[in-house]
Amino acid sequence: MAILITVLLGAAIIALVLLSPYWQRYKRKQLMAKPFPAPWRDILKRRLPYFRALPADLQLQLKKHIQVFVAEKQFIGCEGLTVTDEMRVTIAAQACLLLLNRPDYYYPKLKQILLYPAAFVVSGNSADSAGVMHEQRRVLSGESWGLGKVILSWADTLNGAANPCDGRNVVIHEFAHQLDQEKGIANGAPLLERSSDYQQWSGIMAAEFNTLQLQAVKGEGSLFDHYGATNPAEFFAVISEVFFEQPQQLSALHPQLYQQLSRFYRLNPLSWH
Repeated sequence: MAILITVLLGAAIIALVLLSPYWQRYKRKQLMAKPFPAPWRDILKRRLPYFRALPADLQLQLKKHIQVFVAEKQFIGCEGLTVTDEMRVTIAAQACLLLLNRPDYYYPKLKQILLYPAAFVVSGNSADSAGVMHEQRRVLSGESWGLGKVILSWADTLNGAANPCDGRNVVIHEFAHQLDQEKGIANGAPLLERSSDYQQWSGIMAAEFNTLQLQAVKGEGSLFDHYGATNPAEFFAVISEVFFEQPQQLSALHPQLYQQLSRFYRLNPLSWH
């Protein structure tokens, strides 16, 4: 009897694992089939100026993505912040902008979005040139963890959404990190469609990253925030912000970089602005 129970339990577990993706797709189709809530449409109109500039097909696609994202991801308020639908929809709309034309993909590792009222302080230890450890405190507007969490400042989220043309958007930045972290440690080389694409991607990214590093050292101006010169992962997140918010300038000044990002994101935002 015990052996039979063990066999049945094992079979049930195997069936659950095998059927889980189909059940998930079914639930997502059910969510997408529901009408987009009218209060959520009002939120998009008030908080996301770029939404009106999207082609009609992408507007519809984005709304369906928002419905799935809000249902699947857990939003947690920090420092006494009460999370509202306005917060969920505003964040989801910007995060899902990166998912357009990616069917059935919703940041599979991401489980929680932690939301602070404003910029938050993160403490950590770092070693100096002599190897001595020092406590370091940083004030951040966002942070992406490879362990299924994104942390955001609500104030900075609103500021980023309000101006869709300044090349600064904390939600796009942190969710670009999530794409980069899907394969493990973020290194500026997210999962590409074909393995043969990496050679061209790496060559163009390395050249642009090195240029930004030199500009940062010399104090020269750049289309990209000098924070992108920190490392390749930050460079990818920074140029993703510019790709969505300043595509004309990016295409004119860095055409090869624009082409790489357009191919990766499967989008051409030049027509949106």
